[in-house]
Amino acid sequence: MPADESRQAAAPLGDALLPWNLPVDEVVAGLHSSAARGLEPAEAQRRLQQDGPNELAHAPQIPAWRKLLQQFTELVIWILIAAAILSGLMGEWIDTIAILVIVVANGLIGFCQERKAERAVLALRELAAPLAKVVRGGEVLAVPADELVRGDLLELEAGDRIPADARLTTAFSVRTQESALTGESVPVEKQFETQLEGSTPLAERRNMVYLGTTLAAGKATAVVTATGMQTELGRIADLLSTAEAEPTPLQRRLQELGKVLVVACLGIVAVIFVMELLRGGELFEVALISISLAVAAVPEGLPAVVTLVLALGLERMVKRQALVRKLPSVETLGCVTIICSDKTGTLTRNEMTVRVVLVGDAIYRVTGVGYEPRGGFVPVESIAAAVSPQPAATGAQAAELPASGLPDDLRELLAIGVHCNHARVTPGATPNSWQVLGDPTEGALLVLGLKGNCAGSADNRIIA
Repeated sequence: MPADESRQAAAPLGDALLPWNLPVDEVVAGLHSSAARGLEPAEAQRRLQQDGPNELAHAPQIPAWRKLLQQFTELVIWILIAAAILSGLMGEWIDTIAILVIVVANGLIGFCQERKAERAVLALRELAAPLAKVVRGGEVLAVPADELVRGDLLELEAGDRIPADARLTTAFSVRTQESALTGESVPVEKQFETQLEGSTPLAERRNMVYLGTTLAAGKATAVVTATGMQTELGRIADLLSTAEAEPTPLQRRLQELGKVLVVACLGIVAVIFVMELLRGGELFEVALISISLAVAAVPEGLPAVVTLVLALGLERMVKRQALVRKLPSVETLGCVTIICSDKTGTLTRNEMTVRVVLVGDAIYRVTGVGYEPRGGFVPVESIAAAVSPQPAATGAQAAELPASGLPDDLRELLAIGVHCNHARVTPGATPNSWQVLGDPTEGALLVLGLKGNCAGSADNRIIA
């Protein structure tokens, strides 16, 4: 066994390592790796068995039958079931069947809607980076991202999704898009030589790259310092998993209504029972009348109406590309009075679009929005006319130039923007949506060139 491999297998890994606080060589040594050869394949396999796969922990799968039973946990539903049983004991089979049909339909509607939302969430997990380029034993390999271990040496290029937390060992004009983790919309410049204080906040660690972010520009190598639930994204996932679920405002009001109904029904039964006995009624008939009135006071259609309204609201939100996992959460959104939110990617789409092009003395308004490579060029007389929200609908200003008829100077400008570019364009997760892998500014210039059919060597950066 080589000496390096023997040392890797014998020495324990330092869990308290603060990689942004140490020089690169000390970080690599602390992880018992090599900045040139990476880990040996056998050592990487041993660490994978020791630390587990590089993936975020998922909540235990709840069986379908338990999810179905959870639809019948509301107090109002219990009251309806009790009413159905009492109706059956009194021989009112039509009322019994009607109440049970309403209860079952209510549960099935809620169950089906939530199952659809869960399937959509599972589909979103496919957006994770499936492969990673690593150096093992001096050779560059493409391995599944969930097989990465601490000490692996990553090779990263513009557009790559970062598959784990890592300390940069080399970096050439590197910028990362960290909006998903820190909310920072502008790509962050990275420098591998930088040595930072141990208390440096996450958003200011310029020598680190993190799981869930993207390399917007440049090229780098990095040594993996944390995987799975030990990453910064894993810590966020752990906080979310330990948060206690609270009842929604609607659920609280339904519980209060259920308590009122129980008290009211018991009060009605007691008052009528006593009054009828004082009037000389027979015990059985008095009890039958009291129970019948109590059952009649229960609003059988309330749960079904509430569930149907929530289901309709959920369907409308799905059409607007909003995903809601739990049916009662639809009503919760309607109770919100104040929203504290980061702007980029939430209130705005986090997309850059070229709207105006100036070439020589000519000014062009660019049509199309976002990263969808569809649109054209409309000659205008001034910049004010180009940025006007209501461009002229008639005349030469409204005529969009055909792609084959673009002036030579405009075509040359588009070609420069395309060829001096490291971004890639790919369809998004939803129909008619597109996203850019790489720097947003370069992505906007690439899309601009595609609108003028100036793809050229960028064809391999349009991922269908």
